[in-house]
Amino acid sequence: MLRGRIRAWARRRHGIDADPVILSARRIYIAPSALGIAFALMLLLMFLGAMNYANNLALGLTFLLGALSLTAMHHCHRNLVGLRVRAAASPPVFAGQLARFRIALENSARLARHEITIVNEHGSAPAVRMAAGERTILELELPAPRRGMLKLDHFEVATRYPFGLFRAWAFLHMDIGCIVYPRPAPHGLAPPPLETDTGSAQDPHRGEEDFAGLRSFHPGDSPKRIAWKNYAKEQGLYVKQYTGTAVTSHLFSWNGLTGMDVETRLSQLCRWIEDAHAAGRAYGLRMPGTEIPPNVGAAHRRRCLTTLALFDSGASFGSGTFDA
Repeated sequence: MLRGRIRAWARRRHGIDADPVILSARRIYIAPSALGIAFALMLLLMFLGAMNYANNLALGLTFLLGALSLTAMHHCHRNLVGLRVRAAASPPVFAGQLARFRIALENSARLARHEITIVNEHGSAPAVRMAAGERTILELELPAPRRGMLKLDHFEVATRYPFGLFRAWAFLHMDIGCIVYPRPAPHGLAPPPLETDTGSAQDPHRGEEDFAGLRSFHPGDSPKRIAWKNYAKEQGLYVKQYTGTAVTSHLFSWNGLTGMDVETRLSQLCRWIEDAHAAGRAYGLRMPGTEIPPNVGAAHRRRCLTTLALFDSGASFGSGTFDA
């Protein structure tokens, strides 16, 4: 409860942060950790014992350890000053999964930074070391119980370097969103009948000059059709498709699912889209006020699933920090 009140006070003080944001000294808070409090109590006992027995060597050791703790406090605070924080692309997920918000940290200083992490009430990212001029990306996971736009409204950039005696942190409130697709319905309900159109298929004799997109690789596909450049970039194994040939495609329609509530319809449409994409079949989507023509490929899948995720949700795409 106390942390929530402090976070609300920091939000009123700083407002919504820009993207990117550079941490200034005024944005960074610092307090002793549990280890630091225990260390301070130990120093107090050492000081009292040294005074009681008039032991100058013990007094010198106590003052030396006290100076060391003050130096550690300075370095802990400096470890965050000047750090640049920006939002990175957050991959979409399905409802019920964990959304992974990606935060990019940039060290523009000439010195290395140590044990930097991001944290909120749901968890924290592993602490990292950043060399001078280095850029790294940390991930913070949040539960995604329902479809739509999931916002990461707050998080902390924190460090306990060095020695763990102090914890320095900065509250950040950035406009970061992640698309949450509907949960796919179980297998069972057959998709609507196939339609015949032209394009988006592989043909060994026609349409070589009209590239239509990519689809997932299936056993038996010709090696000549494999998108080797995408494979070399570790983007997956895909097959090139060209226009100019008659193919069959699905048209998944909202009105074709009667007797279901909104979420059940969206889940069923999501299941059909996932099955058609996995099989490499062309498909389109018809929703109230929106119609997406049949096509194939990962970009087409993302477009259709994003349409389902934001259907009647009133959500916006925010700052564009998600991969849609």
